[in-house]
Amino acid sequence: MKNPPEQITKVLPHEKKEGMEIEFRNVTKTYGQVAAVKDFSLSVRRGEFLTLLGPSGSGKTTALMLLAGFIEPTAGDLMIGGSRVSAVPSYRRDQGVFFQSYALFPHLTVRRNLEFPLEMRGIKSAERRQRVDRMLERVRLKDFGDRMPAQLSGGQQQRVALARALVAMPPILLLDEPLSALDRNLREQMQIEIKGLHKEFGNTTVCVTHDQEEALTLSDRIVVMRNGQIEQIDTPEALYDRPATRFVASFLGDANFLDAGELKVESDGVQPSGTVPIIRPERIRVASADVLKRADADRCQVVTGVITEMIYAGPMRKYIVRVGNTDLMVREHVAAGQRAFSPGEVVRLEWLRSDVRFVAV
Repeated sequence: MKNPPEQITKVLPHEKKEGMEIEFRNVTKTYGQVAAVKDFSLSVRRGEFLTLLGPSGSGKTTALMLLAGFIEPTAGDLMIGGSRVSAVPSYRRDQGVFFQSYALFPHLTVRRNLEFPLEMRGIKSAERRQRVDRMLERVRLKDFGDRMPAQLSGGQQQRVALARALVAMPPILLLDEPLSALDRNLREQMQIEIKGLHKEFGNTTVCVTHDQEEALTLSDRIVVMRNGQIEQIDTPEALYDRPATRFVASFLGDANFLDAGELKVESDGVQPSGTVPIIRPERIRVASADVLKRADADRCQVVTGVITEMIYAGPMRKYIVRVGNTDLMVREHVAAGQRAFSPGEVVRLEWLRSDVRFVAV
């Protein structure tokens, strides 16, 4: 196919109601005897950036594909703008979709790639050119319109794919692992770019990723998924600071689980039954064993341990400290003149008792 088809089925106009939501109502999708998502219920607020986060096989991509209309649910209802869309095909949903593979047409120029979704919506040629020009400028590719995708870098191809998903100004934007193919520096740049585009266009955005940092950086809320179900949903800050379960605490960052060994944990609250105490590595302060106690030492738990490993990670240092028969991870920012400890050194660890959290096993 050298050019997009001339006869294209028009996309249904989407109702832009105030407070519009996406709703999964007890949705299940099975493949044979395996349920990819099970009794999945979720509401997404209008204009929200919501991320589905989880390991491979957690059901996050299946949920996105259901929302995109590429697959149909086995049971339950999927609502957009108050209307059932479970049986509405993908080409009749007013959504922009960013594919993990970018899915750019290799035989079309950048400009023609961006014009394609506008043609699907029946937008006339003059307006198509204006929209494409504005979007190319917005993603800093205004001089690349006549290039082919193979002539672009990975980051440039990604910006083209984002621009194509956004150019028709759809009320809903779906992102499938948008940054997985990029190196770290480019990922960080594109996180800023995506965040800025979301703020500018105000789309209701649903993103799928397995990258915790990406989810924390981009999202208004994060849905942590496991085995086809929601493990916990909350803001990035609340999820990280107050994880509900051991799985969430371990999947979203590092955590020291204090449920084994000889270390007796002190906290400001009573430990609920069926829970495990945790402390985040960056909440622990490491100091020489003979250094003066901190001013708020009366609110801290203080233990002595031995450095078994020091890991230098640029702006961070990570220590593994053996306290009795328990290994604790400590993470601290590297500052000018700050002392680095070596394996074998005896150190003192301190943390606020109020920083101890309890998570369900």
